[in-house]
Amino acid sequence: MKIGIFGAGHMGSAMIKGWIKSGVVAPPDIIVQGGKRGTARELQQSLHFTLTNNVADFKAVDIIFLAVGTPAILPILKDLHEELDGLTIPIISVSAGVSVKEMQEITGQTYPIAQAIPNTPVQINQGMTGIVYPELISEEHQSTMNHSLTILGELMEITEDKIGIFGTLAGCGPAFVDVFMESLADGAVLNGMDRDMAYHVAAKMVSSAANLLLETGKHPGELKDGVTSPGGTTIKGVTALEKEGFRYATINAIDTIMKS
Repeated sequence: MKIGIFGAGHMGSAMIKGWIKSGVVAPPDIIVQGGKRGTARELQQSLHFTLTNNVADFKAVDIIFLAVGTPAILPILKDLHEELDGLTIPIISVSAGVSVKEMQEITGQTYPIAQAIPNTPVQINQGMTGIVYPELISEEHQSTMNHSLTILGELMEITEDKIGIFGTLAGCGPAFVDVFMESLADGAVLNGMDRDMAYHVAAKMVSSAANLLLETGKHPGELKDGVTSPGGTTIKGVTALEKEGFRYATINAIDTIMKS
C-alpha cells in the first residue's frame, strides 16, 4: 500500500510512525508534503519516508490523508482534486473542523472522501479512530480506507453529529490520563518511590486496568467494587477522590471542551 499525507504535525507524524512501525507500509511508500515549519523534513531524516513538494506525486498513491489545520483543508483539497483530474483516489481528512459535506462541495457527492478522528496512540498501533463515510461509497474504496486505518489500531464508524464528542473523549482523553498518571506518580514519589519506577507502575496499572475492562466487559463500577474491601485502604482512597470532586472535575473537563 502507498499512502500520501499532507501535514506532519502532531497527528500526521503519529500516523506516519504507526504505519512504519506496523511493518505493513514501507517508509518510501509514504509520500509526505509538509508545511512551512519544516517538521516533515526533520522527521524524514529519522523515518526515511518520501518527502515531496509536488502535488502530482500523490497520483501514484492508494489513499491520501489531509492532516493539516482546519483552515488549510479546503484549499489543499481544491488543488489536489484539480491535480488528480478524474482519478478517484480515496481521501480522508483528519480535521474535525470540516465536514464531509463541505469537502464534497469541492469533490462532488460521489467522490470517496471521508472524515476520520484518530488519537495519538496510533503511533504505536493502538489508536482509537472514528470515521464518517460519505453516503455514497464503493465497497472497494471503503475497504482501502479501513485497511489504512486499522493498521493504526481500532476503527469505529460514527455519525457526523458524534464527531465532536468522539474527538473530545478519544482525542483529548489521553492528555487527561497523562495528568492522572503523573499525579499518581507524584503521590508515589511523595511516599518514597523512585520516579522512574513510579511512572512505569502507574502506566502499567492504567493499561492493565483498561484491558481488564475491555476483556471482561464488566462495568467500571463493578471492577472498582472488586478492589474495595469494607473498611480497606482502597475505599479510603476512593473516598478521598470523591471528597476532592474527582468525578465532577473529569465530567466538567469533557463538558468544557464541548462548549468551547
